[in-house]
Amino acid sequence: MLETAFFYLFALLTLGGGVLMITRRSAVHSAIWLIVSLMGVAGLYLLQQAEFLFAVQIILYVGGIMVLFLFVIMLVNLDQAAKERQFVKPWWVALAVLLAIGGEFAYILRTNTGAFRFAVPVEQPPPAGGNTEILADVLFSQYLLPFEIASLLLLVAVVGSVIMARKRA
Repeated sequence: MLETAFFYLFALLTLGGGVLMITRRSAVHSAIWLIVSLMGVAGLYLLQQAEFLFAVQIILYVGGIMVLFLFVIMLVNLDQAAKERQFVKPWWVALAVLLAIGGEFAYILRTNTGAFRFAVPVEQPPPAGGNTEILADVLFSQYLLPFEIASLLLLVAVVGSVIMARKRA
């Protein structure tokens, strides 16, 4: 009963923080609501006895990446950026990218092959080791490509923020 109450509390934090994040006008307030949402996700990890993911969520995402986001938000002059019109002419580029990604998803769902197979896997005995070992095995075997793509996106975001900060200075 208590676990169910905590589940609903953390789910409310996650969803409420996400909704408030996208509805706020101030970028700083949005970042703070994103922190609330990430804290809710960390609580959900804790309920699933994934203590390592809970710690990573708190330390890495809430503690590290969100501080970086807040730093960039406060470093970049958002008042000036809000006054400028953005994405006026290359709207067709965004549409082409959207259609390409939609086509990829449709192809993956239609073919149902490869790493994105949606069939139920054969029941296998859990490997020996702790929670962190199991996570590492799955992460670096089945989900290696998405893991590398996420790391490249984070690298591009950091390099982009440094370039934006240098142009302003």
